[in-house]
Amino acid sequence: MADQRDFYEALGVSRTASEEEIQRAYRKLARTYHPDVNKDPGAEERFKEASEAYQVLSDPETRRRYDAFGPDFRRVPEGVDPQAWARAGAAAGAGQGGRGGGGRRRVDVNIDLEDLLGEMFGGVGGRSWGPAPGADQEAELVLTVEDAYRGGRRTLTLGEGRRLDVSIPAGVTDGQRIRLAGQGGHGGRGATRGDLYLLVRIADHPRYRVEGRDVHVALPLTPWEAALGATVPLDTPGGETKVKVPPGTSTGRRLRLRRQGLPNPHGDPGDLYAEARVMVPGHPTDTERHLFEQLATASAFDPRRPR
Repeated sequence: MADQRDFYEALGVSRTASEEEIQRAYRKLARTYHPDVNKDPGAEERFKEASEAYQVLSDPETRRRYDAFGPDFRRVPEGVDPQAWARAGAAAGAGQGGRGGGGRRRVDVNIDLEDLLGEMFGGVGGRSWGPAPGADQEAELVLTVEDAYRGGRRTLTLGEGRRLDVSIPAGVTDGQRIRLAGQGGHGGRGATRGDLYLLVRIADHPRYRVEGRDVHVALPLTPWEAALGATVPLDTPGGETKVKVPPGTSTGRRLRLRRQGLPNPHGDPGDLYAEARVMVPGHPTDTERHLFEQLATASAFDPRRPR
């Protein structure tokens, strides 16, 4: 790990960055480089780098160890004093000043190894420190509105190139956390792994807007459908449905379709709101133009007159 890029640099934050600043930086990078949204050949590697950095720096204990030991933080046992570790590294470097026969390095340093080990590990040979459980970690899971509605299985690319198959429940919402037990950081000396928490983010959609479990969508209407009323088809995240448009519907009117928003495995689903938008032909035919002219002559309706 000696040649690994500094995790703070990978996220573009300072070493004094708050947890919120680290989270914001990671989310911005994830939305830019996630393999599901960026097909550039280098995007996946950049995403892996940012994910690993976030997994380390988002956990206070892991970040403390990284700040103390740098790239060596994963191989340094719990309970080691950072200054003692630094002195040990400096001593090892100083002791590589010559080579003996057979290509072996000659160590000629006056160090009391028993005292050094005792200071580093809390006892001779390091026998007093116990196995440390792995740290909990967090990763961002970016979903489309349709994915959030249906649920299903996804293969995630995590830090260090790890891939994980995940079952996503139907009806997850933006900001929801999915816990994957035992999929977090490695524990020391065979201890249990931490948990992995997936933070759900629903990506912006060209047609749908999600608020909690409610889904908002535009409902295009012809002038005669809006004026006379009609039953028209509408695409929703759950498939096509029918919407009954009352007569006299104007642009901006919201029609509520109960229980057709995001599902809820533990309660009532959300609602779907279809917002009427009255559309006119951009290039009317001669017949259409003639009919509109007849309507303009026959109708006394003035939308600008107070009613």
